[in-house]
Amino acid sequence: MLNNELHSSISAAEQDRRDTLKRGNRFLGRVVACSGSRATIAAIAENGETSLTELWSVGRLISITVGENRVVALVYSMQTATNEWGEELDNTFRIEVELMGEVHLSPSGREEFSAGITQYPYLGAIAHRIRSADLARIYDTGKNDTCVIGKLTQDESLDASIHVPSMLSKHFAIVGTTGVGKSTAVSLLLHKAIASDPKLRVLILDPHNEFAAAFPDIAVVIDTDNLDLPFWLMKLEEFAEVIFRGRPPVPEELDILRDVIPEAKRAFKGSADSGLARRTSEKSSITADTPVPYRMADLLAMIDERIGRLEGRNDKPHLRSLKVKVIGAINDPRYNFMFSSNTITDTILETIAKIFRIPGDGRPITTFQLAGIPSEVVNSVASVLCRMAFEIALWSNGGVHMLVVCEEAHRYVPADASLGFVPTRQAIARIAKEGRKYGVSLGIITQRPGELDPTILSQCSTVFAMRLSNDRDQEIIRSAIPNSSISTTSFISSIGNGEAIAFGEAVAVPMRMRFTRIEEKNLPKANGIGVKITDETPDTVDLRNVVSRMRAMNGPDISSFQNAYTASLGGSDGNGAGTEEKYSDDIGFGRENPDIADESFDAAAEPYNPAMLPRVEPPNPQLERFNQIRSQLMSDEQGGPPRPDPYRTPPRTPPSFSQSGTDQPRPSLRESLLKKPLSSIIRK
Repeated sequence: MLNNELHSSISAAEQDRRDTLKRGNRFLGRVVACSGSRATIAAIAENGETSLTELWSVGRLISITVGENRVVALVYSMQTATNEWGEELDNTFRIEVELMGEVHLSPSGREEFSAGITQYPYLGAIAHRIRSADLARIYDTGKNDTCVIGKLTQDESLDASIHVPSMLSKHFAIVGTTGVGKSTAVSLLLHKAIASDPKLRVLILDPHNEFAAAFPDIAVVIDTDNLDLPFWLMKLEEFAEVIFRGRPPVPEELDILRDVIPEAKRAFKGSADSGLARRTSEKSSITADTPVPYRMADLLAMIDERIGRLEGRNDKPHLRSLKVKVIGAINDPRYNFMFSSNTITDTILETIAKIFRIPGDGRPITTFQLAGIPSEVVNSVASVLCRMAFEIALWSNGGVHMLVVCEEAHRYVPADASLGFVPTRQAIARIAKEGRKYGVSLGIITQRPGELDPTILSQCSTVFAMRLSNDRDQEIIRSAIPNSSISTTSFISSIGNGEAIAFGEAVAVPMRMRFTRIEEKNLPKANGIGVKITDETPDTVDLRNVVSRMRAMNGPDISSFQNAYTASLGGSDGNGAGTEEKYSDDIGFGRENPDIADESFDAAAEPYNPAMLPRVEPPNPQLERFNQIRSQLMSDEQGGPPRPDPYRTPPRTPPSFSQSGTDQPRPSLRESLLKKPLSSIIRK
């Protein structure tokens, strides 16, 4: 056998007494009933003693001697014949067992365990304690590259081993209620997996920011502070999830995005080609889902262009609504990791190398912390990461072996098809169904397997079932275990913390085991640290710091980008800073408090990135003529210099978007036209 403990266990087994009929030794009882998969054993506790009954326990393995073979059975129920216990009397009790397999002599002359049974127990067959050597044979995987993850619950002297390549060749799942040690088990398994396959790359979707502390030396931590996930990496549905803040997208606005995003991508690519003509085939090859960079400035400019057209009056409300949503997203400081200055260039190589650890630099694990990402964007981020993991393994021809670990997986792939985010469900389902062909493995961790998509769980070839208290969750796990071991989960609601029932391809037979305790420094902790006891009290806590973090109003220092943008426009002339100020007023950017003077405005605190503002378009003679007439009307009406463009100003502008709190109401363009004689408008 290949188990390290097997040879020593066999030596210890030779010390077992062969007198199986001696009370209190290995003799337990005799078979009184047997079916195809189960048997009933009767035993007697003489004079009310419990020395024999102490050898019986639900979940333990026993053996039944049948000729030269020993049938292995699992105890799942026991009771006395009268449902009573008599002191100083002979008490007869019955034990229900499930037949698991047998230990037999192989043609090579060695004893082996097999799941099949060639000779069933006969009535009167002796049941006795299982030998340690037989236990070692039962749980031996028969493969060389196994690793120890704990101890057998029945015999603490034997190691619980699994075959890591078999676990990763398909997928695995860890299920259990809160507080039973799922995260600790995940940390242990990942340490063993990295030791078994140094080329493995692990991506952990960490919704609670707890795995950073578990891998201090072999993992990198990615959060909103150091994350640059370009918005142009998203497919149309993923980008719409961000723009519409998790609500169902408006079909008309989604169609507009489907049309203008490819145009923005071609505009970005055209500017890089110095204005050279592009072939028609090249234009058609770019879609809204193609991971090609583009500028939000171009996207907004194209929406503005459609708004300014005379035709398409019915589309303009949708265009204006879409523009407001886009501006609201790129102006939200929480979305800075998507719309920062680093995301408007082609950084796909750097992004992939950082997130998926290629080449890795000795840190093959990435803990992607999702707690700081807005809830309405988490689904899109998870979809992008899972989709890219599959595509990297696919197009690398298996050169990258990747493991994606989904904590709280029932959030992303719920059992109800109407819930959850469809692209995320599709990305994870694609890994579950096709990932093993290209070297992508999936690790599912959940406390509610009943709320998880059963298709995803059925693709997991290895399952570690920890304590589950919900009846529906227990039923899901029972349906996933082979029929020959259905009674294995009859006690799954009462196993202790750190214990699990492992079954699947990574183990030979379903195994009840206890995970090895890992060092305190490698335990998962929320936010990467434990709960600190500090000298601060509720009287000394700085609430301003707490509130500023809640609001996330401290954006990055973008003053250099503002200066570069101003310089590119030619200073403060008609095409310079005035254009930037005018556009900022039009779309609602700028100072948050309109009563603050210009000299107190801090450019470094501005959360919006001016590098994404639309570029200055070439002059349009017709539009200039229209603006000239409008400026003339406004100057004649007010008797002063023309005010900022009222054409784009909504009828009811919020106070925060105006330039001064003391501005008087201005007449609309329609009122000014009605007051002017028609002859003054007609071109001479």
